[in-house]
Amino acid sequence: MITLESLKEIFQGFTSLFAVDPKFAVARLGLIALGFLLMYLGRKGVLEALIMIPMGLGMATINAAVMFFDPLNPANTARRVGNLFVEPQAGASVDSMQNAADLMTILQIDWLQPIYTFTFSNGLIACFVFMGIGSLLDIGFVLARPFTSMILALFAELGSFLTIPIATTFGHLTLKEAAAISIVGGADGPMVLFTSLKLAPHLFVPIAVVAYLYLGLTYGGYPYLIKLMVPKRLRSLPMYPPKKQVQYSAFEKMVVASVMCVALSFLLPVAAPLIFSLFFGVVVRESGIKAFQDFIGGPVLYGSTMFLGLMLGILCDANTIMDPKILPLLLLGCLALLLSGIGGLLGGYFMYFVSGGKVNPVVGIAGVSCVPTTAKVAQKVVSKDNPHAVIMPAALGANISGVITTAIIAGIFCSLLAKFAG
Repeated sequence: MITLESLKEIFQGFTSLFAVDPKFAVARLGLIALGFLLMYLGRKGVLEALIMIPMGLGMATINAAVMFFDPLNPANTARRVGNLFVEPQAGASVDSMQNAADLMTILQIDWLQPIYTFTFSNGLIACFVFMGIGSLLDIGFVLARPFTSMILALFAELGSFLTIPIATTFGHLTLKEAAAISIVGGADGPMVLFTSLKLAPHLFVPIAVVAYLYLGLTYGGYPYLIKLMVPKRLRSLPMYPPKKQVQYSAFEKMVVASVMCVALSFLLPVAAPLIFSLFFGVVVRESGIKAFQDFIGGPVLYGSTMFLGLMLGILCDANTIMDPKILPLLLLGCLALLLSGIGGLLGGYFMYFVSGGKVNPVVGIAGVSCVPTTAKVAQKVVSKDNPHAVIMPAALGANISGVITTAIIAGIFCSLLAKFAG
């Protein structure tokens, strides 16, 4: 049962605001406002955009994403406040280090180990990938159909929720382990990496391998799922743009992305690194800083993806694959994606009836948030039955909403279960 205390643990950005000296709370709010002002002045060309836009969003987000930490010193029982961006974590002591050679031993500088240590096992590579994804997203698709997009995204999280009781009952996993594998249902690889590091670090490697294996394999089955659940008559249904469709400017999109970034960081500080990375990419796209967009959407995204794939392949050694825990995780990961696909199509039917037959039910599969794979799957299936039916804009809206929804759900899981689950 969710109580007031559990809500305080989930939404720590707000709770921490009232847990410190009021002058610090006022300073946090003032710095958030200053961050937005710097972004505005950078966007308008009054100040240097290359510096002010990333600095402003970083300033606003870091002051929103304040949360509680266990004390570094076990003798001190008082919880401290900080953030996940630069704060030292419990157990981060290097008291045993005597010289530079010890540092090399601690950091494990050997061939690909630095890539794993510095980017993979701490979630940094997930943030880089999310940043690159953000730079490719046009949130105008969401703003064009906000209600439809968010409803479809929520339905498509069915696997993220139903897999938890199934995993705890039949998979004999703890609640944290079940939540870590269930987030595969959100079909967002970086989010799976991030969540498993927070909730089940001992299963991080197999869950990461499972996630990326099935994110590739299961999508091959989604067209068959669509044909099974949606008759050809409905698959052929064309979708038309809203009659009073508003065209949003790049500046308006940038404002929406910035406000969403800070608001979600306030609510879910534990997921703030990924939230910030995603929306920073969106802000860079809409800010007109082409040099940053080319860098983030090119070398950062593709370099991170390359090393992510390389590390996942290297981690698939016999010891990992033969681990007895792997088979249940494989099955649960596949089940989570299947349930999310079913949920998305049920959401498509829901919107079909609510809209009076104006929404093609197939668009619901795009709520499963692998951008833009599931949107392309939806359009491809529809095009085979009706080459003139275009559902891609609506599908991309659901797709992008799915990314945001998965981040919110992962943040809630991490906040709630870190406190109340063993």
